[in-house]
Amino acid sequence: MAAGKGSRLGSLTEHLPKSLLEIKGKKLLDINIALLHKYGIWDITIVTGYQDGMFVDATKGIPGITLVYNPFYEFTNVIGSYYMGMKQLHDDFIYLHADTICDIGIFHELLRADGDIVLPVDTKPCDEEAMKVRLEDEKIVEITKEMPVETAAGEFIGIAKIRKNVIDDLNASTAGVLRDKIFTSYFEGALQRVLDLKRYDVRMIETNGRFWGEVDFLEDYERAKENISTGLLDL
Repeated sequence: MAAGKGSRLGSLTEHLPKSLLEIKGKKLLDINIALLHKYGIWDITIVTGYQDGMFVDATKGIPGITLVYNPFYEFTNVIGSYYMGMKQLHDDFIYLHADTICDIGIFHELLRADGDIVLPVDTKPCDEEAMKVRLEDEKIVEITKEMPVETAAGEFIGIAKIRKNVIDDLNASTAGVLRDKIFTSYFEGALQRVLDLKRYDVRMIETNGRFWGEVDFLEDYERAKENISTGLLDL
């Protein structure tokens, strides 16, 4: 997911999509592509919006990249970008935001984990901005930013593994969110509808203090630059 403008980063993204910001000489987007390639994932769909032409140049010469433009990126939240890209999905897939990076160990554990839906969660006290999860019997039953912080088990980091048997229900749920005109919904709004069906084995893996970062604000960017693991930069 790479369509957003990143306006909360101020002048840094005035003319640049935030996933093209660099950490120690490497673009956030390039770090994620390299991580996917490390694990043999070469079929990559990038949903663009703001400054979409820059992604043509940024991915030129990289095999397996499909760019899908979301013309509604200024009017919908991430749910609109997933809707534009979902027809590309025909097999197990990794969902991630182009501006979110994580330690190789988290990604490795994610790929190895069993379950129809696997979500890495940072089990820590959350703030209001966090995409929070709630557990029942050690299973994720709710995922939303609107959850009271005191009921949250932790923060979903925005990277997920989803099996192909979930795709039809996930896509139908996405279309349902948009049909209900909830254009401000995150992708997790559709994911919640899938959880409510209670048809799937939903697993959580813990970050266990390992590095991850979503670059939404300037302080996020500075924190990522300070704490990024060298393994990601060496990919």
